[in-house]
Amino acid sequence: MADLKLLNPTVYQGTFIQCKNLQELEIVENGAIAVDEYGKIVAVDFSGKGESAVVLALGEKKHDLVTTSKNQFFFPGFIDTHIHASQYPNAGIFGKSTLLDWLNTYTFPLEASLADIKRAQTVYKRCIARTLSHGTTTASYYATVHVDSTNLLADLCLDMGQRAFIGRCCMDNLSPDFYKDASPESAIMDTEATIAHIKSIDPSYELVCPILTPRFAPSCTSALLHKLGNLHKETKLPVQTHISENKSECQLVRKLFPESTSYAEVYDSHGLLTSKMVLAHAIHLSNEECALIKARDAKISHCPASNSALTSGGAKVRGLLDRGITVGLGTDVSGGYSPSMLEAVRQASLVSRHVAMLDGDAAKLSIEEVLYLGTRGGAKVLGLEDKVGGFEVGKEWDTQLVSLAMVEDEEDSINDGRGVPSPVDIFGWESWDERVAKWVYNGDDRNTTTVWVKGRKVHSI
Repeated sequence: MADLKLLNPTVYQGTFIQCKNLQELEIVENGAIAVDEYGKIVAVDFSGKGESAVVLALGEKKHDLVTTSKNQFFFPGFIDTHIHASQYPNAGIFGKSTLLDWLNTYTFPLEASLADIKRAQTVYKRCIARTLSHGTTTASYYATVHVDSTNLLADLCLDMGQRAFIGRCCMDNLSPDFYKDASPESAIMDTEATIAHIKSIDPSYELVCPILTPRFAPSCTSALLHKLGNLHKETKLPVQTHISENKSECQLVRKLFPESTSYAEVYDSHGLLTSKMVLAHAIHLSNEECALIKARDAKISHCPASNSALTSGGAKVRGLLDRGITVGLGTDVSGGYSPSMLEAVRQASLVSRHVAMLDGDAAKLSIEEVLYLGTRGGAKVLGLEDKVGGFEVGKEWDTQLVSLAMVEDEEDSINDGRGVPSPVDIFGWESWDERVAKWVYNGDDRNTTTVWVKGRKVHSI
């Protein structure tokens, strides 16, 4: 279990960058934030007064001081709204497959193998460590059907300090005999076992929370979906699933649920399409489905890297945003080839440009917009907008310190000031907006110096 002892109150001082909204990137070069012993922001000063302007909020308590150096900045932690921890070893392995054959060829055999608890521990520890190294402070994880290894994922997230939603996959239909739920009843019983375990290790879900996880409509019978809808109503827990990722999948849903008017209506008719539902992909939605999703205030996880890798299609994110639908980003490992949320941010920008080639320039997403989707947007998708995603008093300190490399006139080294090779070169004449753009399009985990979750340092290089 994670070390829950109180932290040293800390003042963070220097350059802060955050998304104020979809259109505005706030850049403060001389700011200060005080974080108390519980990891909560208690004072913010962006007027340039520095440490003295926030230290009173900590009372008489002794505090630490963390400052940025030149070309470093504090940025809110990334929020991955859709990732399969159980598929992490297959990141980058998808061949020429598309969704349905990819599941049978690569995915189901790997997930089934995680019944071996030792193997599951190896996979899950590395997945958590790797995502933390990329600045992912919150992840909404899909695990497997296995209770013990799913519970282990929850234990490891708590121990390693990552904020997480943990989903035991429910799947009693169109799945291999060696990897599926025996019945709707057993699926619910096993899901309840995982819920009980998470409640036992984190009673108020401060860091780790269960999330109901019907894999996707084709892998669930109507009976199971109804039981999950009832469990959702009873527990008020969040739900995550997939929708309209692939055209063949959409055709399959129409065949399996002929009584439903659409894919979205399948979830709605089973009591699952609510404000706590996270729908991954949402590429091939009809106008009527978009209207239904908006009416139910369900949320969407845009997974651009996966959508491209499996040739599923290009989600029209601008249209979703214009309708007022809440959108975040997901890596969707391992349909997505990278566990990096910065890569998801980058691909969200590039995919929007491919959509714009057909739909016009209005479809393009700006740097500000894709960074918003990766932070505040993701927080809203997961119901955490009052807790994380930005630098306001009352929010928790889920933050990454980003370091960029200055090119010196008479030095040929590609290392940054820490001796770490940096993929981003800063020449000194760039504005902060331009430096952020260079980070988005060229950066990786080598730029992520330190990561904090709820005030605790969970990664550093």
